[in-house]
Amino acid sequence: MHIRTATAGATESCARPVPQRLLAAATRLFAEQGYDRTSVQEIVVAAGVTKGALYHYFGSKDDLLHEVYGRVLRLQQERLDALAGTDAPVERRLRDAAADVVVTTLENLDDTTIFFRSMHHLSPDKLKQVRAERRRYHERFRALVEEGQRTGVFSRATPADLVVDYHFGSVHHLGSWYRPDGALSARAVADHLADLLLRALRP
Repeated sequence: MHIRTATAGATESCARPVPQRLLAAATRLFAEQGYDRTSVQEIVVAAGVTKGALYHYFGSKDDLLHEVYGRVLRLQQERLDALAGTDAPVERRLRDAAADVVVTTLENLDDTTIFFRSMHHLSPDKLKQVRAERRRYHERFRALVEEGQRTGVFSRATPADLVVDYHFGSVHHLGSWYRPDGALSARAVADHLADLLLRALRP
C-alpha cells in the first residue's frame, strides 16, 4: 500500500465534507499501521482538520472504527433488503444476495479487514450494537434459505443456520487472500461463491 504523507492528507480538498475526510484518513491509517498504533493526532493531521472537528463528529477514535464498518454494513443491509424483496424466484434472490455480499465486501476490503482485525477494541455497547446489526443481516439472508427449503426449491439436508455460516465463513476469509490485481475479479469471486452455495442447496 502506498502511504500518503501528512502534508498530502492535510491538503485534501476543503470541499469534501469533514466527516468523509476523517473517515478516509482513519481507514487509510488503520489499514496501513493498525488501529491500536494509530493516534488521533495522526488522523486529524492526515485529514487536515483539528481534534475539535474529530470530537465534534465522532467523539472518539472508537467511534471512527465503529463507523468504518457500520457504513459497509448499512450498504449491505440496504442491498439485501432490496434484493430479497423482489418478485424473482427464491433461487435467483438468494444467488444475487450471496454474490452481492461478496462484491460489496471486496469493494470495501480495507473497511471490513480493519474491523474484523480490530473489533475487540470497540466498547461493549458498540460491539453489542454491531453484533445486533450483523445478526439482522444474517437473519434476512437465512430467511431466503428457509423459504427455498420450505417450498422444496432447496434441500433440507443442511439446517439453514449452517448454510448461512458456510457462506459467510467464506466471505469473512476474503481479506486473507484476495488481491485486486490477482487472477480473479471481485465479480468472478462473487459468482464462484454464489454458485457453490446454490449447488450445495440443490435437492
